[in-house]
Amino acid sequence: MKVPFYHHNLGAADASRIGAVLETPFLTTGAVARSVEDDLRRYFDVPEASVCSSWTNGTLATLLALEVGPGDEIVLPAMTFVACANVVEITGARPVFVDVDPKTLLIDIDQCLAAITPRTKVVMPVHLYGQMCDMARLVAAVKGVREDIIVLEDCAHAFESRYDGKRPGAYGDLAIFSFYATKNVTCGEGGAIIGHDGALMARIRQALLHGMSAGAADRFKAGYYRHWDVEHLGTKANLPDLLAALLPPQIAAIDELRLERQARVDRYRAGLTHQGLRFAEVDAAAVSAHHLFPVHVAPALRDRFLHELNASGIGTTVNYRSIHRLTYYVRKYGLEDTALPVSAEWGDGVISLPLYVSLDAASQDYVIEQVQRLAASL
Repeated sequence: MKVPFYHHNLGAADASRIGAVLETPFLTTGAVARSVEDDLRRYFDVPEASVCSSWTNGTLATLLALEVGPGDEIVLPAMTFVACANVVEITGARPVFVDVDPKTLLIDIDQCLAAITPRTKVVMPVHLYGQMCDMARLVAAVKGVREDIIVLEDCAHAFESRYDGKRPGAYGDLAIFSFYATKNVTCGEGGAIIGHDGALMARIRQALLHGMSAGAADRFKAGYYRHWDVEHLGTKANLPDLLAALLPPQIAAIDELRLERQARVDRYRAGLTHQGLRFAEVDAAAVSAHHLFPVHVAPALRDRFLHELNASGIGTTVNYRSIHRLTYYVRKYGLEDTALPVSAEWGDGVISLPLYVSLDAASQDYVIEQVQRLAASL
């Protein structure tokens, strides 16, 4: 049996939405993207939202708008996707890695506070695998150290997540999402930024488009061309209407679809009972988006699990190796595993199993059977 790692939930009806954009003269960021931003403001109950071309480019534009650069530090967990550290490196700032909680795999708040220095400009908690951090506690703690530190939530996995009933963006200064191909809300490539500070979000919108004071849709808003200027450095990170058109129905349905993902997670947890398998715990106050289903096996056996499950037709991958173990970061910072023991150990043994709304019971049972069989044989 073949069970792909992921399969999107888009179809012919979604193609018709792209076709509708093709009927207009405007393909780049325009009215469709702006309507998606309205949807985001309503869903997250925030005053400001802007779509972007990816989490990575949106975060880079945000750091540029915040004037992050050489001499600055950004505190982030080591157990996350490398993009979190890469965008910091690109600005010339320094990523300061901290370890994660051994149960939830979310940033260790005490270690985060200990890592803050006079050079800290941003703290970047990551809502890993779909589970939110306790943002009320984290923001209060960080702002208690220094009010001017920006708390930027990495919500790439956590669109529909909640903690104590609050969605992403309720407490942090900024929250940034991904609409990459495998995300619960997707348009292939894309992202969004939400926040509360209108002046800051205005600078971010400019940074998303080279720092220009007026994008293509705005230069003719008054019926005639108006000149644009650049006051601050920016990049190219806007989301075109062609892709934004795919998002509205998914945003409308995401809470219902979360229940479908939850049912599949519950099925995995009930079936994967071998004592050699570990799972990230979900806090009682959290409602997880369950973007991924990670399983930890003995690090010495991880690659055998990957190869044998792949050979059995099951799409299986790794999310993620700890950033400090990747060659670039080893060469530049040389951090020892003893400094980040939880991230190192989890990253050396984690695999991700297929998880998506169209994953049927027979396919999921096959995955469970093969993982159980393999765990028992090793």
